[in-house]
Formats: sequence, structure tokens, C-alpha cells
Amino acid sequence: MRNFKTQLIVKHLKIKLLFVACALMVFSCDTAKKASKSKKGSAATTAKAPAKKPKKGAIQPYSKVITKEAKTDEGLFDVHKIDDKFFYEIPDSLFEREMLMVTRIAKTANGIGFGGGKQNTQVLRWQKKDKKVLLRVVSHQVVAADSLPVHEAVVNSNFEPILYTFPIKAFSKDSTKTVIDVTPMFEKDVKALGFPQSRRQSYRITRLDSEKSFIESLKSYPQNIEARHVKTYAAGRPPSNSSTGTISLEINNSMILLPKVPMKRRMFDQRVGWFGRGQTDYGLDAQESKTVRYLDRWRLEVKDEDIEKFKRGELVEPKKPIVYYIDRATPEQWRKYIKQGIEDWQVAFEAAGFKNAIIAKDPPSVEEDPEWSPEDVRYSVVRYLASPIPNANGPHVSDPRSGEILESDINWYHNVMTLLRNWFFVQTAAINPDARGVAFKDEVMGRLIRFVSAHEVGHTLGLPHNMGSSVAYPVEKLRDPAFTQKYGTAPSIMDYARFNYVAQPGDEGVALMPNIGPYDKYAIMWGYKPILDAETAEDEKKTLDSWILEKAGDPMYRFGRQQFGVIDPSSQTEDLGDDAVLASEYGIKNLKRIVPNLIEWTAEDGKNYDDLETMYGQVLGQFNRYMGHVAANIGGVYEYYKTYDQEGAVYTHVADDHQKKAMQFLQDQLFTTPDWMLDNNIFNKIESAGHIERVRGIQTRTLNNMMDFGRMQRLLENESINGDSAYGLYDMMKGLRRGLFSELRTGKKIDIYRRNLQRAYIERMEYIMKNEQPAVPAQFRRFFGGTSVDVSQSDIRAVVRAELKSLRSQLRNARGADSMSRIHIADALERVNNILDPK
Repeated sequence: MRNFKTQLIVKHLKIKLLFVACALMVFSCDTAKKASKSKKGSAATTAKAPAKKPKKGAIQPYSKVITKEAKTDEGLFDVHKIDDKFFYEIPDSLFEREMLMVTRIAKTANGIGFGGGKQNTQVLRWQKKDKKVLLRVVSHQVVAADSLPVHEAVVNSNFEPILYTFPIKAFSKDSTKTVIDVTPMFEKDVKALGFPQSRRQSYRITRLDSEKSFIESLKSYPQNIEARHVKTYAAGRPPSNSSTGTISLEINNSMILLPKVPMKRRMFDQRVGWFGRGQTDYGLDAQESKTVRYLDRWRLEVKDEDIEKFKRGELVEPKKPIVYYIDRATPEQWRKYIKQGIEDWQVAFEAAGFKNAIIAKDPPSVEEDPEWSPEDVRYSVVRYLASPIPNANGPHVSDPRSGEILESDINWYHNVMTLLRNWFFVQTAAINPDARGVAFKDEVMGRLIRFVSAHEVGHTLGLPHNMGSSVAYPVEKLRDPAFTQKYGTAPSIMDYARFNYVAQPGDEGVALMPNIGPYDKYAIMWGYKPILDAETAEDEKKTLDSWILEKAGDPMYRFGRQQFGVIDPSSQTEDLGDDAVLASEYGIKNLKRIVPNLIEWTAEDGKNYDDLETMYGQVLGQFNRYMGHVAANIGGVYEYYKTYDQEGAVYTHVADDHQKKAMQFLQDQLFTTPDWMLDNNIFNKIESAGHIERVRGIQTRTLNNMMDFGRMQRLLENESINGDSAYGLYDMMKGLRRGLFSELRTGKKIDIYRRNLQRAYIERMEYIMKNEQPAVPAQFRRFFGGTSVDVSQSDIRAVVRAELKSLRSQLRNARGADSMSRIHIADALERVNNILDPK
């Protein structure tokens, strides 16, 4: 009762106070109005107080950030463009998901790479932290299973660096998405997304010119976002347009969502050629950290309803085939040939148990699908580029966690046709009327395009060059129509076997180029055939090994890596057959047939002689290849990959008699002046001077190659291992001197070409006496070849000194047949004296 009375009293007081307050408010307002009116010249009313500005960095309402003026592109993230600013609207479900960022040059100036050239690849992770969004760089180089105790140590030693930080601008209306302004990241000089530091040094790039840099476009697709931005850098040494003092590039960044569940890996084996990637795995049951390598390959899987068919050996269609689209820009007459090159791989996938596994399609027209774009990661496209680069390449984008290839764009440059014409002409015109000219019929060029298309597609499937393939076929079999029609010119189209330069007139019907061969079918089977009873990559190992051992010892199924500095002469580019000497002899016979016909086969009324000059240069280039193929056998070491369960050596020196044969070939075909290539009817139409230097250049390149430090060391090692049965360094050097200076014994005239060659030999000997071998890093030797030697403490200089003394003795006793020979002998003697007894 007491409480109730108290409540009534309080309520009554509140009503009174409210009445008083209202009265005061009315009085105050009235007084203010009167005061305002009483002021002369003053405003009729008091100005409104300014709206309260949001604090710097404060998160604003969605409508204040993404206004009605925004142009929105929906996709992986919604991308909003407002004036010159770009915003990402990131769904909460995509935070912490891993994404692959691939940075490529989209457009470039002359001398700075090429369009499509990859500059950087990294895995990114978007994270939300307080009022910011972090973009972190994720590494998969070092790993351990998260169920193991060592996983914590691996995480702690691989802290993910922050690439960029963004303040959160707003949240979506339903609060499930986060809006950030990404403009600064693409406008500033973020090296990981632009021109890499390693490339900047050569052009002396100092800074980004922000006034000349801008975002071209940001486009969003269901699984990727494509950013294009123009970067202009101040450069002290630009390769073109040097007056500007800058370099401008258009950079493309592809950000691709990686699968939530990675594909099952397949373990790498060096006995089968494959593009692979590696991780250092600390979770293995081993007493050391080990690198685990696995294949890059497409996800080809058997449909659940077809598993029993597959087990019975029936061909089945994969859940998702590999589909390539032909760029709309591709000229109509070449489309079908590029498609044929793609679908030629069907037979290889049949060996893996799949039919219709790889398909070529035309893209939809703009009217059929205005949204279709070759930049959409869902589509792999053969991109036709209007570029003078005479090349094509087949890069791919793969998931670093599993090796799964996510997409691939083959870059097809218009001038690849020039390259094909030149190769086909110089390698087959002697026996092939279709190659005699500088403009081929469409069906001839189309067949060549099909060949290159198939080769590049092979790269996108995961296969590297197999330079050890072409050595599988005996040289004489390359002249056999029945054999070559069945097997092509090499067991693998991934070799640089090019065209059949061995075939001679009369070998009608012989195949002129490789097809998808036995090795290609085997490699695709090995990499793609599902092993259904294996749960993990490790479980597959036994089966994979058994497939290799089935083919072991058969040269058709051998893989030989590409070398940069040839050590293994059986794994070279551009060669054919199992005997470089015999194959090159056949090739030179054909070059000798081409040279007298060059003028006729390049002729066209009203045209100058540019094509004649080009094709003559192609002849010399082909001849130079033959010299390299043969020279590599001297000091050569074969490399045949094996494991502990296989008998025999991995490394074997080239046989003594074959090295001697190679030396004699070089003396006969190169160091004896090749008169057949000296045609004045050609020279007087293409140059005022130059043929002497051309011959000197070819001879000197091969000579210096033969007297390479690494080759000389391998000759010494061969002798130390195999004794008198080896072709040693002294044997090579003595044979070289006797051949190069044979005129000193016979008294014959020394022509200008031989004089140049003999001086080149003396200069190289001086170089060896005075210089050390540049350092060859161990990693380089392992992957690219190379032999390291301490020249000053080896036998190399002792042998060279002995040879110089023998040469000095010969020069002292020589009598030249003519004045120039005598002058040359005196000069050569002076040069040798200066090396042996420097003043």
C-alpha cells in the first residue's frame, strides 16, 4: 500500500516537470525568434549544424559505399566500379579459402618478354581481422600432416607474410559479405603483382611512375577474378622507346579459387617425363627431411556407374573431359588443323582407359553468349596472337597442393607459320616438292600447324620435351616408308624431331614428321590411368613401378631430359636416329641438293632477294645443327635413368670408336672448307660481303664447343675409368691439331677459311691457358647439365701446353706453298710463342 502511494506521488511530479519543461521550451523559442528579428541585416533563421562526419576508418553503411552509381560485375567476388575506384565484396564463405594468383604480362613493348609470359605464381588467403582484411601469401613448399606433432613446428616456421592490408569499408545488407577498396593494391607498386624484381635490374628500373599507371579492368567470373593494370616504370635502360626513359606494361593477375578438396596426387618418377612440383615433407617416417615430387595433370576420373566397365578394360568417358576452345581471332582456314592437333591425343587417352577425354570446340559467338571470355578460368583456350614472335607455347595453371591442372591457354603466335615454313623447307625440300617455295598451300601449312598444335597440347597435359626419343629409331629405318608411316619419325611428338631430313630422293612415301607415338601413349597411360584400388598416392607406387619395368630396356619408351649444354649425345634437340654421324651425312647430302636450287625455289617476279637470304641462312643453320649433333659425342656420357631394382649403369661414356668417327666427320665436313656452300650466284644477290665471316663463325662455334672445359674434363675421367680403351683428352687434342694443321705436313696452300680456323684454334688454346671455368652451381648441373673442373689443377693445361709445343715445332719446320700461307705461318708461330713464353 505504501509503495503504491509513493508511485502515484512520483508520477504526479513527473507530469508537472514535463509541463514546465515544455513551457520553458516555447518561451525560449519565442525569445530567440524575437531576438533574431531585432538584429538589422541579420539572417532570418539560424544555419543548421553540419552533419557529423564518420570517423576516419569507420565502417559505413553499405549504401554509403556501394552507391547507385556503382557498376557491378558478379562472380567469385562481386566487383564494383565507382568512378575510378574498384571494390571487392567478399563472401564470408571465401575467407580462409586458398586462391592461386598467376601474374602474366598481357601486353608489352618490344624487347620486354612476350604477351602471356608468366612472371609470378603464388597462393593467397583472404583473412578478416578486426576492422581489416589481410591478404596473405601461403607456402606449400614445406608441409606435414596436421595430425602429426611436427605439424605445429612446420606452421611456426612458415608464418604467412602479409601482401596487403585493406580497411573494411562496409558489410553487405545481410552481413554475409565484406566490402574493401582494392584500388590501391593495383595502383601501387606491389612487386608480387607487377614486374618482378629479378627483371627490373636489367632495365635499371628505379620506381613506379604513378601518373602513368592505372587499372584497365577488373572482371569477375564464377571461379576467378581477372585484373588488368598498366604499370609504367622509370627506367635507366629501356630496351625500346628509350627517349621516354620509361617502360610500360599491361599486367594481368588471375586469381583462381582452388578446390576445397585437393585431387589425389600421383608421385613423380624421373624415368617417365613429366612436369612436376615438390614439397619438403617433415611428416614422413624418415630420418631426414625429404622432398616429395608429384605430377601436374588434369583431374580425369571414372564415373561411378562406369567403374565395372573400366575394370573389365572397356573404354569409358571421364566425369569431366579436357576441353579446348579455339580463339575467335583464329583465321578460319587454320581452325580445323589446330582442332585436329588437340584431338590427336585421343589415342593416347584410350591407352589410359578413356574415350572422348580431350575435345576441341569452337567458342560460342558473341550473340550466343556475350559473357563468354577466354579469361574465364572454366575455359582452356588456344589463343591466337597477332605477334611477330615465331613461336607457340603451352603453359598451364595447376594447384600446388595436388598438381591438378586447372586450366591452360596455348599461346599461338601468328609468325609460328614462318618458323614452320623455314624448317620444312630446309629439312625436306630436297625430296619434297610441296616444300619448294616460300608460300605453302593451305593443306601443307595446315598439316604443319596440326603437328605444332599436338606438340603444344602435350605440354598442357603435363609432358615436357623428351629429347631422348628420336634416338630409338635406326637411321636407315627413317628411309623406310612402311616403318615411318607406322611409327612416324620418332616415338614421341614431344621430342624436337621436327622433319625427316634423313630421307633421300627415291624414298617416296616416307613419313616426314612424328605423330602421337608409342612413348606418348605410354606416358599418358602412366600419368592418367586410374588405379582404383589405391586409396593414397603412396598406394599407387607399386603399380606405377611395374608399368615402367614392363617397358625398361626398350628405347621406344625411354625418356631423355632436355639439356642446356649437351652431355648426353643421345638426348639432343633437332636430331634424328641412333647415329648422329650417319644421319648428318644424309642431311648434308640434302643440303647440297638444295643450295643450287635456292634461287629458283625462292623466286617470284617483282620481289627482291630477302627470301633467298633467309633460306640460305636456314641452310647454314641446319648444317650447324648437324655439327653440334656430332660434336656432342666427343666427351659424351649417356644418361639412362634407373632405380636400385634395375641392373646396369646410369651413366656410360660414348664408345671409343664412335668418338673417333665423330672427330673424323668434323674434320671432313666442317674443318675442311665446305666449298659446296660457297655459291657466288647467291652471294652477289644478297650481300656486298660476309660469306667468309659466316663460315668462320660456324667453324669457330664448333671448335670452341669441342674445347669446352667440361668436355675436356669428361675425356680425362673417361680415361681414368676405362684406361687404354677410352678416347682420352690427349687423343682428342692430338687428332684435332693434326686435322686442323694438315697443310703443315703436306705443304699445301692454306686458304683463307683455313687460316681463320687455325687462328681461332690458337686463340682458344690461349684462352684455356689463361682462364678458369666459370662456376657451375650444383643445382644447375643437376637439372640442366654441366661438368665442373678446377682447370689450374687438372691435366687440361698440361695437355694444351704439350700440344702448343708440338704445333710450334711444326710451324718452325713448315714451308708455305704461297705468300699468304708463309705470312700466316709466321704469324701463327709468333702467336704460339707469345702463349708459351709471354713477354
